[in-house]
Amino acid sequence: MGDEYLTLNKINAYRLAFSLSNEVWDIVVKWDDFPRKTVGSQFVRAIDSISANIAEGFGRYGKKDKVFFYRIARASSYESLDWLEKSKRRKLIEQKDYDRTFMALSSFPKEINSLIKYTNDRLKV
Repeated sequence: MGDEYLTLNKINAYRLAFSLSNEVWDIVVKWDDFPRKTVGSQFVRAIDSISANIAEGFGRYGKKDKVFFYRIARASSYESLDWLEKSKRRKLIEQKDYDRTFMALSSFPKEINSLIKYTNDRLKV
């Protein structure tokens, strides 16, 4: 992230999460009514929460507030993995979409941990 002025769109975890949430939306919106309303709505809610909480944390002033929201984003990545596994088990998602989504979601805890470390190292308050 360097010494330059940090903007939300320069945060790798945010960019990846925002992109992935739109990919998952495009998958889920094509599902039949019952799976879309049950598993799909929860999956989209959880995956949208990753980038939304990173954004909210970024907008907070204090270090503790920022880190609090980044940790929620990390937890949402684990919740999204659960919904992804349910989608696979219930034969709602194609293998190629599962594989791509799994790889991306698996990277989020590390990405968000890096963001937390960066925040803790750089901010005094």
